[in-house]
Amino acid sequence: MTPIADSRQLILDRIRAATQPASAAAPEENSSAGYIRHGSLTQEACLHLLIERLREYDAEVVESTPEDLPAAIATQLAASLKRIFVAPEGLPAAWLVPGFEWKIDCGLTIDEIEHSEGVVTAAFCAVADSGTIVLHHSPAEGRRLLTLLPDWHLCILRSSQVVETFPEYFSRVQVPPALVTWISGPSATADIEMTRIKGVHGPRFLHVILVHD
Repeated sequence: MTPIADSRQLILDRIRAATQPASAAAPEENSSAGYIRHGSLTQEACLHLLIERLREYDAEVVESTPEDLPAAIATQLAASLKRIFVAPEGLPAAWLVPGFEWKIDCGLTIDEIEHSEGVVTAAFCAVADSGTIVLHHSPAEGRRLLTLLPDWHLCILRSSQVVETFPEYFSRVQVPPALVTWISGPSATADIEMTRIKGVHGPRFLHVILVHD
């Protein structure tokens, strides 16, 4: 057999071996190999990792206590230099700090949401390993429209909602939600020449208040 034929046969043998059905025991054995179901970080280290990831994504993160949260929200809103904000109808009343115009989403039109300057929401969870905030669109998190149309998003996240890995997040989901939004930093994309453009499919500015509860 020629060297070319030998090489061809070797390739075909490898393809045949790779595409043969695995035994019944093999998938179960392989599925658990190296699969991380729980993180290894302490809660403090997990929070530090989340903050680090969010800041790498160009999000602004500040920390607060529950008692100081209204003041922290007011500081973030004032620093934004914006005045008109939309909020989900289930947002806690204490978070609707005075001194700003609030549009509560009880069926706001797309035009009304687009003409607001920012949005304030809660969150369901955050995954530190990827720096991802997860919204399940509860009454305090609001409709997806609220977190896509405004240019500025302030998300309030409790430390008890932060997990290290995605399997830990999924273990918290008792009933799969109808809709999930994953947020890993402000909206941004890059074209083939790697020109980064912000705000293509969501807010250009993401601010997070991490409440140590």
